Amino acid sequence: MRRFLLALALLCAAPLHALPADIVITGGTIITMAGPNIENGSIVITNGRIIEVGRSADIDKKYEPATTINAKGMAVVPGFVNAHTHAPMTLFRGIADDRDLMDWLTNFIFPAEAKNVDAEFVKWGMRLAAAEMIRSGTTTFADMYYFESVIAREAKAAGLRAVVAETMIDFPAPDNKTWAETVAYVRKFVAEWKGDRLITPALAPHAPFTVSREHLKQVRALATELGVPILIHVSETKEELRQVAERANGMTPPAYLDSIGFLGDDVVVAHGVWLTPDDMQRFAGRKVGVVHCPESNMMLASGVAPIIQMQRAGIDVGLGTDGPAGSNNNLDMLEEMASAARLQKVFRNDPKSLSAREVLELATIGSARVLGLSDKIGTLEVGKRADVVLIDLDTARTQPVYSPESAIVYAASGSAVTTTIVDGKILMRDRRVLTVDVDDAIAKAKEYRVKVLKSLEKAKVPLP
Repeated sequence: MRRFLLALALLCAAPLHALPADIVITGGTIITMAGPNIENGSIVITNGRIIEVGRSADIDKKYEPATTINAKGMAVVPGFVNAHTHAPMTLFRGIADDRDLMDWLTNFIFPAEAKNVDAEFVKWGMRLAAAEMIRSGTTTFADMYYFESVIAREAKAAGLRAVVAETMIDFPAPDNKTWAETVAYVRKFVAEWKGDRLITPALAPHAPFTVSREHLKQVRALATELGVPILIHVSETKEELRQVAERANGMTPPAYLDSIGFLGDDVVVAHGVWLTPDDMQRFAGRKVGVVHCPESNMMLASGVAPIIQMQRAGIDVGLGTDGPAGSNNNLDMLEEMASAARLQKVFRNDPKSLSAREVLELATIGSARVLGLSDKIGTLEVGKRADVVLIDLDTARTQPVYSPESAIVYAASGSAVTTTIVDGKILMRDRRVLTVDVDDAIAKAKEYRVKVLKSLEKAKVPLP
């Protein structure tokens, strides 16, 4: 009897010694991207941070969490980092497919934006994008568009982490009609958001062929003064190379930007399809990061970025979807990973090019490095912010699983994501989005379709 009473007392007392935690994710295959995978592993989250990662048998008994998430049959991965997109363009999805970049921009997108884009359009486009990203496991995105303060507010309300960059361009834009207005907007925008826990403000001169030399130099000085990064499209198409060469004595876009003192470790370049070996050495020396957007480059027939050569040259490379309108049409990073791997294999005629593990790295810690966020996100390690995604691998599409990385990259899709967590906050659980009214966003998208079609008919813009 004494032994029984002692055992009972110990059992009753055990919870008093358990450590409190906000969330424990238990029983999954933890792909930390910082070391070996952990089978039957657990992650402990408190105050938005990861405080322990390891075997469930060693961890679970130590904690008494407010929320427990059973990850049996699932891969637990760092949240995906979409390092280049134009999120509100969800509302232009499909209006101008099957065209090259210059035709797409000049004859369709720019006219459509001029007729339709305002703060309200951006708000609803961002809400639709947030729902799509949360559902497919993106926890951080880097955006280049207009009304970026609106995008920042919507991203934060949805619980997403974001690098939001206000577009700066040499012709009247939807939010700012002159360069002086743009600069004033940028200053106010950066002051409003700098230091935010989820939002990083940035500057986005559109490209070397749409922003003058003087204005590019001004952007460089402004970014240095304000202490914010620069996002820019560079060497995306052969036509861009031709236009830059005409204004820069035959130089390539990277050489031109370097000649005016623009490049630095705070510059994030999208695309880099047509980088020369000298361009790569220049970027590596200046510590410029590059975002690979394979589906966009394929959709617009822009070319194939030599990302393996970039990495060998010492350039940090990340992954992005580009905008969801004609240059990709979705924001699914799982699909982007599969495309990235397969494209390099056929481009290099080498099936060993860019393995599943390597492309998963591009979409997580690789993109985090490019965006200057690798100290906070990109791996599942103690001390990192708790940006975590659960992917269901216990399905007909993914079973049997010999390699979880292979199952994720080559078999799964964005719909396999069941739970999305950012900064320790659950944005989606069991495939139910908790921070965005998805039905409302879809209904608004249908309303905007009618408005966009009417505006383009009046502007005599040909549509499919």
